[in-house]
Amino acid sequence: MFKSLLHQVRQFRTASVLTPVFTAGEVVMGVLIPYVTAWIIDRGIMAGDIHGVVRYGMMLLGLAAVSFTFGMLSARFGAIASSGFAYNLREAMFRNIQTFSFSNIDRFSTAGLVTRMTTDVSNLQRAFQQILRISVRAPLNLVFSILMCVWINEKMSLIFVVALVVLGTLIALIMSRTVRLFAQVFERYDELNNSVQENVAAIRVVKAFVREDFEKKKFSRALQGLYRLYVRTESLMALNHPVMNLVVYGCIIALSWLGAHYIVAGTLTTGELTSMFTYVMTILNSLMMLSMIFVQLTMSAASGRRVAEVIEEKADITSPSDAVTDLRDGSIEFNHVSFAYQAPSAADSDKAEEMKKVKYAIRDICLSIRSGETIGIIGGTGSGKSSMANLISRFYDTTQGTVKVGGTDVRKFDLNVLRNSVSMVLQKNVLFSGTVMSNLLWGKEDATPEECREACRIACADEFIDQMEAGYNAPVEQNGSNLSGGQKQRLCIARALLKKPKILILDDSTSACDTATDAKIRVALRNALPDVTKIIIAQRILSVQDADRIIVMQSGRITGFDTHENLLGNNELYQDIYRIQTENNEDADFDK
Repeated sequence: MFKSLLHQVRQFRTASVLTPVFTAGEVVMGVLIPYVTAWIIDRGIMAGDIHGVVRYGMMLLGLAAVSFTFGMLSARFGAIASSGFAYNLREAMFRNIQTFSFSNIDRFSTAGLVTRMTTDVSNLQRAFQQILRISVRAPLNLVFSILMCVWINEKMSLIFVVALVVLGTLIALIMSRTVRLFAQVFERYDELNNSVQENVAAIRVVKAFVREDFEKKKFSRALQGLYRLYVRTESLMALNHPVMNLVVYGCIIALSWLGAHYIVAGTLTTGELTSMFTYVMTILNSLMMLSMIFVQLTMSAASGRRVAEVIEEKADITSPSDAVTDLRDGSIEFNHVSFAYQAPSAADSDKAEEMKKVKYAIRDICLSIRSGETIGIIGGTGSGKSSMANLISRFYDTTQGTVKVGGTDVRKFDLNVLRNSVSMVLQKNVLFSGTVMSNLLWGKEDATPEECREACRIACADEFIDQMEAGYNAPVEQNGSNLSGGQKQRLCIARALLKKPKILILDDSTSACDTATDAKIRVALRNALPDVTKIIIAQRILSVQDADRIIVMQSGRITGFDTHENLLGNNELYQDIYRIQTENNEDADFDK
């Protein structure tokens, strides 16, 4: 973990080194100031030497000026180093997330990734700055101040030793409890963030079912739990100050009593006693700062582990070193393919008992699709339709068997080549804030306006785009919230067509369109893309009955693979679906 995090300092190493150097200089100057102040009192004021007062006063101003300069430089370089560290952490996380396969993404919740890139990185940024500045300042102040006290009067410096032992013990007791509470606070933060994200993402459902009061109560409960933990934690943390004040006042009383005796005896000057009062405050403040640093570092350790998990996560799916960069055609072959989202590890994959526990999304699929064919896939929810489609683009790797595209195992392709040749349109595809044109250009960055219009014509998206006042420059809000479900799906289909793929997969991507528009899109695809292999996953038989062949799936297996007419004659499941949908004139939920 530490290696991964420290690697992100990179180009800010110089600032990270200069910060503690200037901090150390500031500390040295700060420690000398009380000593020079004692000279002003003893050698100037008490001796009646005005020139001495001026001379030592100028020296004091010089030390203060140097201390201020060092402090300013320390703050500036500390800000550069900590902000740069946070910048690199976020960039490293984001870059690595872009390499994740679907299985990698499945291991992290969306709310968790957002929290790691924001709150956790901010915690690390503060901790890093404290390490560079306060964790240098506090120990040096502590050590140098004690040395100066010993230099001034060895016997009186024993007061500080006793005070340090008492204060250190009390603070350790408080911090040990506080650290455990802070760990619980972070867990409650995750629960709160998940609650907020879930509510905001599903706000339309919440309002549709009039569940606002329920959501308010649920959020309030999460908030109350966090509030109570914070109160307990902050109450314990607040004990630091009265404990410190108690020890400080005890030290001042002890110094005053002993100092008076030493001054009367002539072994201590008034100026030296004054400087020791300053040093006692510096020593105890330094110890207090060290305790706060300990708490902050403990809090940040959890954040560091969470951030490092994302940075160190290795993509499950990558391009091989000798990757194939040419995809011959759009033919597809599944050879005894089985797939499970929670597959056994390589070490356990040969154990019969482990294999029995695996819950397969698809099992022992064998099929061959010719290039240019139009294939329909129909089946109930959870039957494995989308899982099959994800294997073609290699969003996941098979658990068993091989998938070939263009006669080549998909694991041998360069991922960019494969995914640029296989366009996939999901039922819930995402649109990005911008314009209609900017969203289309995701399919092909250098697409001409004519290419965009042609793709929209095939996808029947031109019907609503031409009606918009700004046309292709019309604004699209985040997630396409200002468009209907059917409009978003058609725009996503057009975007996929701009890639000029050899395989086009429509995963229930016309479900929000009316049957007439659905039919027009299928006709346009057949006429405009005769050489492209088209795979249409649907719930409606009307959407797939014109396909060259239709795959019927149930419980992760293929129960039929034939034309519409033949399936009506020999596949019982397909017959049931057709009968229900035609008799009721509606889509059927045919899970069995």
